[in-house]
Amino acid sequence: MRVEVIRIESEALRDNPLGDPHVRSLHVIVPDEVDPDVPLPCVWWLAGYAGVSRAMLQHDPWQEGLTERLQRLLAEGRIGPMIVVLPDVFNGLGGCQYIGSSAVGDYETYLLSELRAAVEARWPVSRHALAGKSSGGYGALVNTMRHPDLFAAVACHSGDMHFRLSLFAHIRELMDAVRDHGGVPRMLERFRRSTKKRDRRWFGAISTLAMAAVYSPDPAAPMGIGLPFDVHTGELDDAVLERWLAHDPLVMIEEPSYVSALRQMRLVYFDCGRRDEHGLYWGALALSKRLEAHGVPHVFESFDDGHRGTGYRLDASLPRLYAALTESLT
Repeated sequence: MRVEVIRIESEALRDNPLGDPHVRSLHVIVPDEVDPDVPLPCVWWLAGYAGVSRAMLQHDPWQEGLTERLQRLLAEGRIGPMIVVLPDVFNGLGGCQYIGSSAVGDYETYLLSELRAAVEARWPVSRHALAGKSSGGYGALVNTMRHPDLFAAVACHSGDMHFRLSLFAHIRELMDAVRDHGGVPRMLERFRRSTKKRDRRWFGAISTLAMAAVYSPDPAAPMGIGLPFDVHTGELDDAVLERWLAHDPLVMIEEPSYVSALRQMRLVYFDCGRRDEHGLYWGALALSKRLEAHGVPHVFESFDDGHRGTGYRLDASLPRLYAALTESLT
């Protein structure tokens, strides 16, 4: 297998509010030989918050890179030839949850229209699947629910859900940072100048600001971001929090259209470590129970681990995705 890189000039991201690049590189793993008359299954891998999908290509002495993993699975006969797409949707706040927002830009059109068209123009594709980890797992699941006509399968590893438990816990960190820096614009300016953006004093606050930018954009607010609290009194804003919850897969699955979308999938797979540091296991467990109640076929697996360093779980999802995408094609 080899990696090809395509230069993408995005109209959807041009002049985006954060001033992030609209010209980006798309990394694609393809078989060494591609017959233009033989369509291949295509899996899109979505990275977690503060990450980029192409990082999956890096070799870790203690863990396979994605190309190495695919080559091994192919040699073992667990998958066949396939395309794996690694999109770049990073922004100045560390991520966009793979959906569009007036506060960050139209990443949904960029991902689902512009990048998809670029891939299909270059390689023959039979069916598409979305897969990802953490925020990427969230993006995979939610975009499948919103656009079932575009995908045939989904795999969500440790995806964001159960926001009351996982996301709301970090709101106080954002409150402190906004107070200490005298507002969102100054906070973001200081963050951009920081040389340690992953430092603990920044990470919880900036990741929560990124969620607010996606889930509660407000053109009337500073930076166009509606905060889930009153900066003067510290009181939580229930109306904004309800806007956040509307994007929670546990809430979305109660909508008949989203239930119908997942029922159309050839595979709905998700997993989570029982020791996940963000409490995402409990969200995954609750989602599985709700899918059962709605009669949605799915595979949910838990495992004895936390949130990080779980790339080995691709050994469970990739063969399932390949089988789902190629079933009845030959």
